Amino acid sequence: MSLIGSSVMALGLGLALNLLLPQDRSRLTAGLRFSSKTVLRLAIILLGSTLSVGEIFEVGRYSLLVMIFTLAAAFGSGYIFGHFLNINWKMSSLISAGTGVCGGSAIAALSPVIDADDSDVTYSIAATFIFDIAMIILFPIMGRAMGLSDLAYGLWTGTAVNDTSSVVAAGYAFSEAAGDFATIVKLTRTLSIIPIVLLFSVYGSTRQAKTQEKGYLKAAVPWFILWFLVLAAINSLGFIPTELGAGLKVTSRFLMTVALGAIGLNTDMSKLKVAGWSPMLLGFIVSAIVVIVALAVQQIFGLL
Repeated sequence: MSLIGSSVMALGLGLALNLLLPQDRSRLTAGLRFSSKTVLRLAIILLGSTLSVGEIFEVGRYSLLVMIFTLAAAFGSGYIFGHFLNINWKMSSLISAGTGVCGGSAIAALSPVIDADDSDVTYSIAATFIFDIAMIILFPIMGRAMGLSDLAYGLWTGTAVNDTSSVVAAGYAFSEAAGDFATIVKLTRTLSIIPIVLLFSVYGSTRQAKTQEKGYLKAAVPWFILWFLVLAAINSLGFIPTELGAGLKVTSRFLMTVALGAIGLNTDMSKLKVAGWSPMLLGFIVSAIVVIVALAVQQIFGLL
């Protein structure tokens, strides 16, 4: 099991090439724009074929209860502390989505909806990834120190650790049963991408102050999100064969990796210098709050 997801590796490779290649990349502009925008949208559409509303019922009402609180904590704290740290709303929203939902995949899915800059995407993925690595190491230690059961630990890990690969690594480091439960919780948590993307599509278009109703409606519900929802609905009804679904999932991850590599290569490094360490601090704050809230909710509602 790789501790570093393909999205982070692709972004890192893109950033490395960014530093090595000449500054004049006029020949690459069209290709990078196509990869970071169009290819990313296609990856998100295919991602819909991997989601099923039925997964919610496999996990049960307890995980959904915890997820409601952790998502509220992620976006609430991201907005509040992002404002105090003078971080633009797009970057703070991406960091919140990466922490509250599913790391790089959520950031990649949300970024085109709110028209985020490549530098916003880069910083957001970096901020969530750094703390994911720490969680892989610390979660099993803390779980054993607190005497958590396999069920409680799996629920905690599945709702508090960001990226799927990190959830799997942290979950199975505790026990086989905890890893199985954490993985199921994480898959269900991924479904929250759907309502979050839709809400932000409306919020983002509102902030852009569209003047014409037709243009406003088009911006409020981007076309690729509609296709994303169509595939998710088809998969929920069981119309996508297992073999085809597996192939679409691999294709989606591949296209997302390509897009994030292009984003890294196309990132304006000067903007990263201006942002400084504030996004990393925000990522730490939001991650810490989500970890505490996920455990506190279990304690309050007697799920431990």
